[in-house]
Amino acid sequence: MNSTVDLPAAMLDSLLAARHSCRAYLPKPVERDVLTSIFETAQRTSSWCNSQAWQVSVTSGDATERLRSALLEAAGTGAPGGSDFPFPEAYTGVYLERRRECGFRLYNAVGVERGDKVGYARQTLENFRLFGAPHVAILTSDPGLGVYGAVDVGGYVQVLLLAMQAHGVAAIPQAALTHHSALIKSQLGIAPERQMVCGISFGYEDTVHPANSFRTSRAPVSEVVSWVDG
Repeated sequence: MNSTVDLPAAMLDSLLAARHSCRAYLPKPVERDVLTSIFETAQRTSSWCNSQAWQVSVTSGDATERLRSALLEAAGTGAPGGSDFPFPEAYTGVYLERRRECGFRLYNAVGVERGDKVGYARQTLENFRLFGAPHVAILTSDPGLGVYGAVDVGGYVQVLLLAMQAHGVAAIPQAALTHHSALIKSQLGIAPERQMVCGISFGYEDTVHPANSFRTSRAPVSEVVSWVDG
């Protein structure tokens, strides 16, 4: 084995294979020194012209609970919200198939039968309960940087998720939270002109919860990569 190449590659593969979207957490908060180390690692993310478009607000303790309560109230009462970025009008083709696969596996894991609208709604609300996580990170971009600012934030999200995994911290990136972007920005003191890209609920995983018992599949390389030679 060439340790200078094979070992880092194996470590990266291991992190990617182990990481999954965690949908149930222990109440124990993540230690601040661990959080600092995680976010220091994520700060090495590459970005367009080194613009480092991301700004991150991280909640703990009472701040998490206040936000959780506000989100549940807004989601439960059907209060109008709005995302800073447009959502897909519809999922079609292979994207719809992949979305359905994820949903069916989740519902099967937590015992929600097909057609159970009450069960669907209950599970959807878990997004706004932050899946019981003790922390949530809210990631925003500068609107002046346009789509490339959002792309850079996406790169930061991936590095952050892997850094969390490396420290034994579970997480789930959530676009659903952006439906209440104005509420979240107001609660956390984020400038209203910042564009919320997503939230990431995180903490220590409840490993025995059924919502964490399933995994999603990935398309083979042959479906997504085209080799152009010569």
